[in-house]
Amino acid sequence: MSLARYTAVDDYGVLVNPMIAAGQAHGAIAQGVGQAPLEHAVYDPGTGQLLAGSLMDYALPRADDLPSYDLGFNGTRCTTNPLGVKGCGEAGAVGAFPAVTNAVLDALASLGVMDLVGPATPERIWRTITARLA
Repeated sequence: MSLARYTAVDDYGVLVNPMIAAGQAHGAIAQGVGQAPLEHAVYDPGTGQLLAGSLMDYALPRADDLPSYDLGFNGTRCTTNPLGVKGCGEAGAVGAFPAVTNAVLDALASLGVMDLVGPATPERIWRTITARLA
């Protein structure tokens, strides 16, 4: 699976430093995108021992897994602080996971796939398709 394009528009209120806000959005989007096709904490069912305890076993997105983002900011002034600012660290992660998951499900809809237990690895997608077609 590859992500060809990602567009986001966020409201962070008054942007004190747009470059830092864009960097926060980039990192959060990378985190959210990674959750959909890659990240999976695996535990031994008998002992409860974490088996995906290092980056050798737990996949995270790398720069070459991600496209350039098309980011936009449409801020409305926050009324609960004198600067009019809002937090910007989490928004990208919140929207990215369902956006990527829904894109995968949209691509599989013609095969009758309506849900997918994540992460959406190639193997899981293949198993879901073959189970649906069996």
